[in-house]
Amino acid sequence: MEERIFCEELKAKVVSADDAAKLLKDGMTVAVSGFTLSSYPKAVPVALAKRVQNGEKIKLSLYSGASTGDELDGIWADNGILDHRMPYQTNRKVRAATNRGELHFSDIHLGVFPQNLMYGFYKKPDIAIVEAVGITEDGGIIPANSVGIMPQAITLADQVIVEINAENSMDYYGLHDVLMLPNPPHRGVIPITSVRDRIGKPYIDCPKEKIKAIVFTNQPDGHRKAIPITDTYTKMADHLMDFFDYEVKKGRLPENLLPIQSGVGTVSNAVLEGMRNSDFENLEFFTEVIQESVLNLIDDGKVAYASGTSVSPTPTGMIRFQQNVEHYKKYIVLRPQEISNHVELVRRLGVIAINTPLEVDIYGNVNSTHQFGSAIMNGIGGSGDFAHNGYHSIFMTPSTAKDGAISSVVPMVSHVDHNEHDTTVFVTEYGYADLRGLSPRERAAAIIEHCAHPDYKEMLKDYFNRACKVSKLQTPHLLNEALSWHQRFLDEGSMK
Repeated sequence: MEERIFCEELKAKVVSADDAAKLLKDGMTVAVSGFTLSSYPKAVPVALAKRVQNGEKIKLSLYSGASTGDELDGIWADNGILDHRMPYQTNRKVRAATNRGELHFSDIHLGVFPQNLMYGFYKKPDIAIVEAVGITEDGGIIPANSVGIMPQAITLADQVIVEINAENSMDYYGLHDVLMLPNPPHRGVIPITSVRDRIGKPYIDCPKEKIKAIVFTNQPDGHRKAIPITDTYTKMADHLMDFFDYEVKKGRLPENLLPIQSGVGTVSNAVLEGMRNSDFENLEFFTEVIQESVLNLIDDGKVAYASGTSVSPTPTGMIRFQQNVEHYKKYIVLRPQEISNHVELVRRLGVIAINTPLEVDIYGNVNSTHQFGSAIMNGIGGSGDFAHNGYHSIFMTPSTAKDGAISSVVPMVSHVDHNEHDTTVFVTEYGYADLRGLSPRERAAAIIEHCAHPDYKEMLKDYFNRACKVSKLQTPHLLNEALSWHQRFLDEGSMK
């Protein structure tokens, strides 16, 4: 306790997870720490679930920075605790409950969500549960490997529960740069002009009287497992490097590129691994999640600096990070997601946005969130913050899904998350389509030719040619036929 709580009067607030969970009441709105399976509370959510399993009826609304793990999202969905969920999730149990109509999920841009909280657009959180590595003499909370919406949650909540996770090193102190923006009309320019600029504090301010309970834990985060990098991913990385090389030769990118944002997941992680074998050096990242590929690039000496709101590697990568936090602090800063995803900074720094869709259509529209237009997968996350404002807006995906049964390139996406105005480059294992300055018909020809899988290319060409014969309008479509592409997969029960 002495090494984690530096405020004497708060030491009396240390209780068990069961006692802390008693602060949670039916109908409350709860805001938690955590961003993409990083540094979310674990002990108190499990203790609350036990109360429900013992017969209590509790329904809660849950806010977080991004996704959390089974100890929170999973067990609360399993026990029917969740009533509303914002703004993002990746948990299969939450997804299933949402698609059964058992809970309400509101999908919101991650850079906008904390701002809207402070504007009062959503119900104010009654209580915040945050994971930390320690508490300062004045009650300031020192985050672990994510910041997310912790500053807003702590500011708005009437009560705060702190889970101090001894799994995380106190060496985290100094990794963070915390600043909250005032609401308009008092908001000024954010004074960040380079990725490594620091403008805030290494902890989150919290009035001592708000902290009602402190729980000690020792539990690792539920990080993703490593996915083997296949030939498909390697080819995609090679095509992306070819595009970057071309842009450098044309003088549109500097030799070390511009700051990179990379979405979360297997594709992005694998593609960034491809940069390890490239000639690009002194790379910078201005992103949300610092994945294992970025740690690898740091170890290779290829990264000058990386800014994000969380570090989320594989379990083995997390061990490496924990054991070398002091080293990685020389290259990494973690900020609140309102800053890490802020459109002002994305545009000012010229961030190259690289994200992964579920499907793209021949005219440049992107579906990132829904299977067959109706079944939610995860959420839009921060991709929209970067795609709409980035120097480049690149979407990368294998050309097929479900072992080749589904084409990732379709005549018309079943749900639009990023429209054609926000996409500049598509990449698959078959090549890349540069869409800048192209009309819809020119986009369709480029995407089909350079990105479609050979098994589907002729089908897409046939559709496009027949649509052009029927219509001379700006964006020709055979609407009934476009929708039938998705119907055949529904008929085969692919949504189960």
